[in-house]
Parts: sequence; C-alpha cells; structure tokens
Amino acid sequence: MRLSPLTKRSLSRKLGTISATIALSFSFMAAAVFANGTSWTLCSSASDNNWFSVTHGNGLFVAVSLTGTGDRVMTSPDGINWTSRTSAADNSWRSVTFGNGLFVAVASSGTGNRVMTSPDGINWTSRAAAADNSWKSITYGNSLFVAVAESGTNRVMTSPDGINWTSRTAAAANTWNSVVYGNSLFVATAYTGTNRVMTSPDGINWTSRTSAVESASWWSVTFGNGLFVAVSRNGLNSRVQTSTDGITWTASPGSLPNNWNSLTYGNGLFVAVSDSGVGNRVMTSPDGTTWTSRTSASDNSWNSVVFGNNTFVAVSASGTGDRVMTSGGAGCVTTTTSTSTTSTTSTTTSVAPTNTVAVAATTPSTTTSADPTNTVAVATTMPSTTLAPATSVRGAINKSQSLPASGNNSSGLALISLCLTLTGAYLVSRRRIQD
Repeated sequence: MRLSPLTKRSLSRKLGTISATIALSFSFMAAAVFANGTSWTLCSSASDNNWFSVTHGNGLFVAVSLTGTGDRVMTSPDGINWTSRTSAADNSWRSVTFGNGLFVAVASSGTGNRVMTSPDGINWTSRAAAADNSWKSITYGNSLFVAVAESGTNRVMTSPDGINWTSRTAAAANTWNSVVYGNSLFVATAYTGTNRVMTSPDGINWTSRTSAVESASWWSVTFGNGLFVAVSRNGLNSRVQTSTDGITWTASPGSLPNNWNSLTYGNGLFVAVSDSGVGNRVMTSPDGTTWTSRTSASDNSWNSVVFGNNTFVAVSASGTGDRVMTSGGAGCVTTTTSTSTTSTTSTTTSVAPTNTVAVAATTPSTTTSADPTNTVAVATTMPSTTLAPATSVRGAINKSQSLPASGNNSSGLALISLCLTLTGAYLVSRRRIQD
C-alpha cells in the first residue's frame, strides 16, 4: 500500500518522538548500570605525585598533592584527562574544597602560607593560615570555610572568604583529621584522643561527642541522604560509624578491615577508598550501614574520593602514571598524559572505546558546592545520544535525574537490550515509510 506524503510526514514525526524517548531512556538505564561505584577504571594522572585530596566544583575536578616541584595541583573537566597546574607553594597540601566560587586548599607544612586559593583551579595564590598548624581537612558550609588540624593550640580556623582566617578553639586537643558540613552542623572526626567527634552549629563554638568506637582512628567523615558517615583505619569490630544528628553515633560492623582513608556520597551511594587490601580497596553502601566489597582498579594507595559530573573519582599516592581511577562517566585512556603549568586547558583527548554506544551529557552547566561532601548539584540537561555498533555501553545522566546506584546489573542490561531492539524497530519502520 502506498502512503500519501502527508501520512508519511505524520508517521515520521511520531516515530521521531518515539526515537527521542528511547534515547533518553537509554541514557538513564546506561547510567543506572555503569555509574554505580562498583566498576572502576584506571586513568592517567598528570604526574606521579602523592595525590592526597580531590574535590569537584564549577564543572572541574581539582586534586592536590603532598609532593612535586611546582606541580602539586592537577585539574580535569571529566576525571579522565588531567593537567598539571602550578601550586602556590610546594607545601604538603592535605585537603581541598570548593565553595562560594572559590577553590581553597590547606597544608600541613609551610611558613605563613598554609592556605592557597583559586577562582578557577588553575591560578593559585598563597594565603596566610590563622596559624602554622598541621591542617588536615577543609570544608565549606553555611557561608563559611572551616579547617581542622592535628596539631597546634587552636586546632580550628574559619574564614568567610577563604582568604582571611581566624583561629578557633577545638573541643579537645585531638588529632582532627576530617571535617564536613551537613544538616546545619559542622562535624569533625579525629584519629587519637578522647571523644573523637566534635560538632558545631557555626564553626566557631565546638562540643565534644563520643564516637561509636573510641579506639578507632576515624580518618574521614562525610554527609549524604540525611546521614553522617565516618570511616576508620583500624578497629576490631567496625571501621564505620553513622549518625543522623552528628551527636549520637552507631557502629556499622559490616565494613571490611582495610585502612579506609576517604569516603563520599553521590548518586544514592556511599563510596569509601583504602590504601590496603588486595583487589578490594573500594567498598560501597546505599545506607552507610550495609557495605559491599568492590574490586579497585589497582592496589594503589587510594587517599581520596569525590563524586561530581555523575562520576566517582579517586586519587592515589602510589602507582606509575595511573594514580586516578573513576567509576561512571565515559571511561579512561591511561596511555596519555598532558601536563602544563600555564593557564591553558588540557590538550589530551579521550578516545572512546570501540564498539560502544556512547551516551553523553550536554555541555556542563555552572555548578555550586554548598554540599558538604564536595559533590555538586548539576542543573537538568537533556542528554545527547551518539550511536555506534554496540557491544557495551557507557553513559551518564544528570545527577538530579539519577537512578538508584545499586541494583541488579543484569536487569539494567536487559532494559538496555530492549532499548536497542526498539531502536532497531524504529529504524526499520522509518525506512519502510521512506520507501
């Protein structure tokens, strides 16, 4: 039967709508399967420095290092392609965060310059800390930067702008190693001392709290989904503790006995990384209580992990040219590295794996990081779709549209298979209409 031109145009429009729906569903399901913190890929770091902390803000991943000569910062727009940047000083940079349009890092060494700031992650300026303490962690929340130290008389300092800092009295002279903001509260954890948690509603006045396991070295704390979660480098029965209010803490005995250095929250999942263990230096949890061992991309000394741009990114103190690993996103190419100490952007390009269906988000929108976990809320965008003969899928969806991070991957793959089938049927129908 021959169709009239008007009927053909009407059918083509309807099939076009169906195709767009299939493409959008495809991107959602691809993200559900792959951007879940369970499958990790090694990436090329800008240099083999001792990378100690990584954050995400304003569409950019930024990592800082304890070692290196003039290159103790590296940046990446996607967590895959990294570029060396000139640090403000060759200090031992321990922690970096983003807030109020500014990247701010703190160090455990240096004289009168243990803070550095950057509006873009590329050009850095030295700033004077409130004191030359061994500053270990920094966060941003409630219009305030807050840093904690493992040494010194006043082991807290605050700043409204990241530039001018004021000393504050900690609740106790513990070795404070991590601080986060969430649920209108600053929470810090320590690896030695009595009462290894302290809280503050304003970053200025601090109160001691009892940790779930007082003998544990609480190394990192984060906040997500209404829950504070801290991880430890030791502990006989539990290396994880949780709290809904930052005050009363409960041990979670299901964690692995690794030296857990860092954790973050994103895409409905808590993810922790370690510098010990054989093939299992990652663990994940949907609720902070039930933890599952994951295969790390390598047995590097993973120091820090963050979530941004629908991708988990971890950085390491060891490895040869591969001190970054990612989960989610477009995947990594570990054979090339681009380094630069100028403000030019990286020239390294990512080569997509062959025989894939690449589903990528549109140009990243400007983001903010009031989120204490240094994750970034990304504005809703319509995913674009590139199709190629497919035997595997890598995808990303907007964080505000993210699906649950955990689940049965076989179910996700079945759904993707269905999308491929529908896409094929669409193409056949379109050809028949054109004929």
